Amino acid sequence: MLRHRGFALLFAGQAVSLLGDRIVMVAMPFAVLSVRGAGVRGVGIVLGATTLAVALFVLVGGVVGDRLPRRTTMLASDVVRMVAQGASAVLLLSDHASVPRLAVCGAVYGAAEAFFRPAALAVVPQLVAPEELQSANALLSLSASVSLVVGPAVAGVLVAVLGPGTALAVDALTFAVSALTLLFLHVPPLPVTVGGAFLSELAGGWREVSSRSWVWATLFAFSAYHALVLPALFVLGPLYAEQHRGGAGAWGIISAGFGVGAVAGSVAALHWRPSRPGLVIGGSLAVASAQALIGVAPLPTLVVAVLEAGTGVFVSLCFTLWETALGERVPAGAQSRVSSFDYLASLVLMPLGYVLIGPVAHAAGTVPTGITATIVTAAVCVAVTFSAGVRGLRPVASGQGDEVGQGV
Repeated sequence: MLRHRGFALLFAGQAVSLLGDRIVMVAMPFAVLSVRGAGVRGVGIVLGATTLAVALFVLVGGVVGDRLPRRTTMLASDVVRMVAQGASAVLLLSDHASVPRLAVCGAVYGAAEAFFRPAALAVVPQLVAPEELQSANALLSLSASVSLVVGPAVAGVLVAVLGPGTALAVDALTFAVSALTLLFLHVPPLPVTVGGAFLSELAGGWREVSSRSWVWATLFAFSAYHALVLPALFVLGPLYAEQHRGGAGAWGIISAGFGVGAVAGSVAALHWRPSRPGLVIGGSLAVASAQALIGVAPLPTLVVAVLEAGTGVFVSLCFTLWETALGERVPAGAQSRVSSFDYLASLVLMPLGYVLIGPVAHAAGTVPTGITATIVTAAVCVAVTFSAGVRGLRPVASGQGDEVGQGV
């Protein structure tokens, strides 16, 4: 796959940028916890502000990704995220950080993120042949998975030795590297398929989603996973590690364990093209729902890391196959808009989950909250997996697509 110069540039830039993202996954909760009086609610507010900004702007980002050159959109997003993360680092390193200031930086970061992801997902099919799409997505997933192993380990050292502000400064530098690779990236132009009013273009993207029951059913499962499981994992997990496991180092080990499993899942996706991808996508997400419980389970850190590795295999398989299904079946000129609905469905309830998870855990208990999030999400995912559209999804032959909708 890396013989394609364009894909190799994209791969290299994203590998570095994703490493920074994984560092921040560990460092940001501890950055907020280092602010006097912040606590778990402060962590939820900062993470929620970032996610809310993504949710508010992602549909705009989808339309922009189908209307303007996708490379330009991605480049501008990298620059803005570099500045936002750099500002957070300066606030922390100068001891001027507060929850509201970090939330504002997070919101700016999230708004820029909303423009990057729809364009990035849609640009991959422009750089490789159709029969290479799953391999390309699997390689990108492999890069993300490797960063899940290396990033938390680096983050644990940075946070423990130099502080969370330094970790955020490193992330800002990774966006500069990504932007540099994009400067040399050539993306083949697409025929212009949008150019009318914003709402009409947005409605066209929604028609692409609503005409495919396998798409909107899967988005429903993603919404439950991101609203319940991930807030429980990323807010309660670090808090439990801080209180019972010794702090950032333990959480870094657990996060790295997930990354090891994700690497295995990405390698599997390089070689395995299932005959029933819908069943694998939905079933994998159902298994991944256990993360909410695993993150707060009163077990030794290494045991929790091993369990997280198991979920990592299924998360990687799920999203690699999902992105391949979209790339194969959705028209090229609509992929950014469809991807924006994908991200919106995943994120629209996530800020609420971040804000509520702390008070709910305080009232009901940390472990019961994790158990409930796992059970509810797993039930939703199982129901979606066996719905007609998802269950009936089949591989697309080379050169074919899903122009009129599948499984309706």
